[in-house]
Amino acid sequence: MSESPTWQVKPSEKVNLLIDGTYFHNKVCLVLYRDNNIKFTQLYRLTDGEWEDEIREDLENLFALGVQIESITCDGDKSLLKAIKKVCPQVIVQRCLVHIQRQTKIWLTRDPKSIAGIDLRAIINRIHTIEDREQWGYWVVELFQWHEKHKEYLNEKTINQNTGRYWYTHKMVRRSFMTIKKALPNMFHYLDNPKIPKTTNGLESFFGHLKSNIGIHKGLSKEHHKNYIKWYLFFKNKNRFF
Repeated sequence: MSESPTWQVKPSEKVNLLIDGTYFHNKVCLVLYRDNNIKFTQLYRLTDGEWEDEIREDLENLFALGVQIESITCDGDKSLLKAIKKVCPQVIVQRCLVHIQRQTKIWLTRDPKSIAGIDLRAIINRIHTIEDREQWGYWVVELFQWHEKHKEYLNEKTINQNTGRYWYTHKMVRRSFMTIKKALPNMFHYLDNPKIPKTTNGLESFFGHLKSNIGIHKGLSKEHHKNYIKWYLFFKNKNRFF
């Protein structure tokens, strides 16, 4: 199987798309565009990074081939968000809640040393439990009450007396809050449309299975490694519909 398989896109309406990239040890990056409604990979790209121009081209191709995208769930990568804004600004963007939780909890650490950090971590821990607008309302109020209580702490600066430059003293707590604040408009679309996945967990599981399988075939050249991925994705789709 040295040649690439012929890829087939399935034209669909109101597609709730998952987009994410994963990296392999040989610096190959696989960017996947997966239809969450039918568990079908509509498109993929083997490249060396998640680049805006490539993602933009992929989205344009999906639309041209009859894939009508209703929503995109993603991790908030800047290149991806820029591409979406240029190609399909009308599409709903749902930020992956697991990515937001994971990153902010890393910054806060498992054992925050400040009251602000401890309280914010508790709020972040509840993100994935929100199932309706009432719960959302209570959570948002709690978040901004936290900010009102700790805003002076967040804005505290340390100044270098020699240069006059400054940085935020409690930068990790501040960074965690600002990340959530910026993502907030796109964190809870799934509450209004249950077909929109709130995480990219489905792709992470898919990537994990792929890597487990390809790990059995150690010593593949880079080209054979790519071909393995192409055929793996092809047969996964074929078993699904063709």
